[in-house]
Amino acid sequence: MILDGKCPTGPIEKTWDKHRFDMKLVNPANKRKYKIIVVGTGLAGGAAAASLGELGYNVEAFCYQDSPRRAHSIAAQGGINAAKNYPNDGDSIYRLFYDTIKGGDFRAREADVWRLAQVSNNIIDQCVAQGVPFARDYAGYLDNRSFGGAQVSRTFYARGQTGQQLLLGAYSALARQIKAGTVKMFPRTEMLDLIVVDGEAKGITIRDMITGEIRTHVADAVVLCTGGYVNVFYLSTNAMGCSVTAIWKAHKKGAFLANPCYTQIHPTCIPQHGEHQSKLTLMSESLRNDGRCWVPKKHGDHRAPGEIPEEDRDYYLERKYPSFGNLAPRDIASRAAKEQCDDNRGVGPGGRGVYLDFAASIKRLSEDTIRERYGNLFEMYEKITDENAYKVPMRIYPAPHYSMGGLWVDYNCESNVPGLFVLGEANFSVHGANRLGASALMQGLADGYFVIPYTIANYLAKTSPGKVKADNAECKKSVEDVNNNLKRLMSMNGKRTPSDFHRELGKIMWENVGMARSEQSLKTALQEIPKLREEFWKNLKVSGSGADFNQQLENAGRVADFFEFAELMTRDALHRNESCGGHFRVEHQMPDGEAKRDDENYCYVGAWEFKGVDKEPELHKEPLKFDNVHLAIRSYK
Repeated sequence: MILDGKCPTGPIEKTWDKHRFDMKLVNPANKRKYKIIVVGTGLAGGAAAASLGELGYNVEAFCYQDSPRRAHSIAAQGGINAAKNYPNDGDSIYRLFYDTIKGGDFRAREADVWRLAQVSNNIIDQCVAQGVPFARDYAGYLDNRSFGGAQVSRTFYARGQTGQQLLLGAYSALARQIKAGTVKMFPRTEMLDLIVVDGEAKGITIRDMITGEIRTHVADAVVLCTGGYVNVFYLSTNAMGCSVTAIWKAHKKGAFLANPCYTQIHPTCIPQHGEHQSKLTLMSESLRNDGRCWVPKKHGDHRAPGEIPEEDRDYYLERKYPSFGNLAPRDIASRAAKEQCDDNRGVGPGGRGVYLDFAASIKRLSEDTIRERYGNLFEMYEKITDENAYKVPMRIYPAPHYSMGGLWVDYNCESNVPGLFVLGEANFSVHGANRLGASALMQGLADGYFVIPYTIANYLAKTSPGKVKADNAECKKSVEDVNNNLKRLMSMNGKRTPSDFHRELGKIMWENVGMARSEQSLKTALQEIPKLREEFWKNLKVSGSGADFNQQLENAGRVADFFEFAELMTRDALHRNESCGGHFRVEHQMPDGEAKRDDENYCYVGAWEFKGVDKEPELHKEPLKFDNVHLAIRSYK
């Protein structure tokens, strides 16, 4: 099947405005008749629920945390992009559009990325009006800094806690609607199934994580805003509760999953320091504004960093990519760090680290200036490593961070299942094969504040409100299926915990489907994953019961979904015989080691249809056309 992204035609500068005018509307009095379910309350979900509630729809919002404020968007550090061009350094909507398309290695839709760049400026105005405390310069104007993959300063920030401040802004808007009664909030609930009636998404089945109750919620449309899936690697920068479960359940009910092999490895994380770890800690990319990455020039040089003179240091990003230097895009910077460590020039325990050094910036700007810009990040680093990064360089190493793949959606953010909309990191739409830093917050808020309020009306205007009731046969079947699956997880009484299985799956994925992939490594993973999954369903141990708060049961269900998803992710990486962005196949690289795309054969979105566990999924393609940006070899040199 050739998929239609329903992208508007005509001059790209007018596409979103024309599309908004062409879409159908729901009048204010009729909005009250419709119910919308929003799953997830991060930036995309929180913004969507608040915006839809403000418009007058009845919204039910769900999150597995005890409060919407704990959504993983809170962990974002460095900033949010917008094309306001306050520094007057040459930025524009077109340049943000171009940088994002190029940063994604020409594997994203032009129309979607243009819209993202166009509404980016509205996001900043919205957040300032909410009181988000963006950094300001001496004159009181909003300040900007640089991020990887751009030669302009377009990133708005709040020290190293931008995600937290933006989420509090969205939460304040959401809380207002909860008070007004347009949004009903359901914390501590986990979506375990999508209810599809006559081919349309009409509700979800959830588990109350406190009482264990399984129940359904029906609505006229469902909006998934449940984030990414990189916890398939076990160790990642994501919160431990982040999972693939919501989008995987939707996938098993017919929603296509697009480009699952596109995952982002963040170059600036604190290196793993032991087998006991359950997650990794992000150090914001913004640190590369003032920090310089280097390793010793000599193999196996174990001197303290202060004892290594300048002539014995290799500032490898500045050497390899002089135009962008330490602000090379994430995929390139990550592979470059791995390359140094593989060459026996890494630092720290096991040689799996590189230095991020602030000495030159402190000398040039003063320690107080660096403290003002990044103080909370330095404090966090010291708490974890017991090292003062003002005095000695930070040690960093790449780690799984973000998912560019996700459920396939058209230009309206609607999946191939009518009535199922997908926002933010849970969809595939704008980042291609590599996300530029500070674009995740931009996408989440763009989708939630400025896209879904228009596009969901276009769907609702064509459907009658309240078509499906809670006693529908599909609702009953969904509850039965969820209960049967939970009983199966509880019934084995084996000897291994869910976390034990998850850790082993993560090792398989990191070693074979991680930063570098090969045909052989991917085929190895496709042999090992089913074997481990088979043992999981024979030797799993879940203590407690399903009738109360049970984190082991929650984890078991998420790991079961990761097992099935891991196969699809690996299969997608195997079928794509090219390197692009974060998908690096060692067989497909330039003489200088850069990724080698194959535009003739793989310039498409690969969207997979579920056919059953242990059955070959079916691949559907959406060709990518570039009318405003010419396909070119990506260079940051």
